[in-house]
Amino acid sequence: MKISLENQVAVVTGGSRGIGAATVKLFAEAGCHVVFSYLQAAAAAKEVVDTCCNASGSVMAVQADVSKMSGARKLIDKAVGRFGRLDILVANAGIWNAEPVRIDKITEREWDKMVDVNLKGVYTAIRSAVPHMISQNRGRIIAVSSTAGQRGEAFHSHYGAAKGGVISLVKGLAPELAPHNILVNAVAPGWVVTDMAEPVLRKPAEKRKATSLIPLRRFGRPEEVAMPILFLASEMSTYMTGEIININGGNVLCG
Repeated sequence: MKISLENQVAVVTGGSRGIGAATVKLFAEAGCHVVFSYLQAAAAAKEVVDTCCNASGSVMAVQADVSKMSGARKLIDKAVGRFGRLDILVANAGIWNAEPVRIDKITEREWDKMVDVNLKGVYTAIRSAVPHMISQNRGRIIAVSSTAGQRGEAFHSHYGAAKGGVISLVKGLAPELAPHNILVNAVAPGWVVTDMAEPVLRKPAEKRKATSLIPLRRFGRPEEVAMPILFLASEMSTYMTGEIININGGNVLCG
């Protein structure tokens, strides 16, 4: 059975690369109208739009910093202004510190930036989207967390803390928004072949170490995360809310 999102409207934060870009493309192929944000990668964003030009759904890129409420409102307003509604939000935008850093070396500025993008950016997008979904009495919210949000991550503690906060936010919002027929779920990817993982991928010793901890013995592909996101956005998941789907090759076996 092919999943269809025909004539639905989705917003994807951080859609110019990696998991976000794969999600935008998959949604467009499923007939969804997609508006996605990018921060600085204008060329990559244009490439995503051009790649989707023959898809059954339309795609639009918006420069917006969702770590700020004004950026999230701009993004949501652009989507609703163009298509008149908002059915799906994928809160995906995120950053990671490539170089390990001990907690007593993390500066306040580094901490704030990590939390602002990875956790506050989920809040701002949801805060801006929910009024539209409540007015429709329908909506799907899918947040992108991480294995680090479930078990923590040494020398990346601020990243793990922010991603753990995403999981707690999802767990809290699921019962809060259920009376409005808004389903709130998350995916928790492990290692995925993206720009974010490139610093590890280009170091053979680090890549071997990371891969050795994955039962499937390989990194995931962005499309392998985008497909479960598509499932959560579809009519195939109408009795799921407050759930975390782990996509990690068996690396973290937890619920």
